[in-house]
Amino acid sequence: MLETGSSSTFVPLIILSRINKKYMSKFFTASIGRKLIMSLTGLFLVMFIAVHMTVNLFLIFDDSGELFNRAAHFMATNPAVKIMEPILGLGFLIHILWSFLLEYENWRARPVKYDKKNPGVASSWTSRNMLVLGALILVFLVVHIIQFFWVIKFNPESMKSVVIQGVQMEDTYLLVSDLFKRSVVYDIFYVIGGILLGFHLSHGFWSGFHTLGLSNKNWMSRLQIISRVYAIIIAVGFSVIPLYFLIKF
Repeated sequence: MLETGSSSTFVPLIILSRINKKYMSKFFTASIGRKLIMSLTGLFLVMFIAVHMTVNLFLIFDDSGELFNRAAHFMATNPAVKIMEPILGLGFLIHILWSFLLEYENWRARPVKYDKKNPGVASSWTSRNMLVLGALILVFLVVHIIQFFWVIKFNPESMKSVVIQGVQMEDTYLLVSDLFKRSVVYDIFYVIGGILLGFHLSHGFWSGFHTLGLSNKNWMSRLQIISRVYAIIIAVGFSVIPLYFLIKF
């Protein structure tokens, strides 16, 4: 009796598992599933951008570089941050690939283009150009990684070291501030990158919550306001750093 009961329970579990796999597979290949992935990865990156900007602002709060170096050293040696790094990289990769995939699907499903006479009636300029903004931000991100992250992560020998409160660490402040001080072109490039990121976030922030189901009229109006405020803070926060070094030094 026990063996019969066990097998009779086991069979439905196998069937249920196969059904779940089937529907989950369909869900993630369907448009709504892909939009959900875009939203979740996008909101995850929104949190990272806020943290990254906060750490970067330490550059202008202390000209000695001690504050920024301590923050950079903490981020480089903290076990939790090390675990999050590959997750963050995967989040960026999925978000980028999915954005191109969704745009391609939308292009195929829309044989008739937007009305060129009055395209703003259906949607905002930012929402219509999210892919373009994302591609430009990707260029900025690649340059940013080459200039800073790659050197810090894979070529620390090329950096000078500094001792702060008895702890030896890479002089990350010198690496970053030196580039801002000597390259006007990079300063301008960085400011443009911050502004583009702000435009991208002004739509992406509230759109992510909308996909997750917060489509209530009151919620949407509030989220759109928060989205604009957040986008302005991010754009100004990233732009003020190179401008600080450009003007002061």
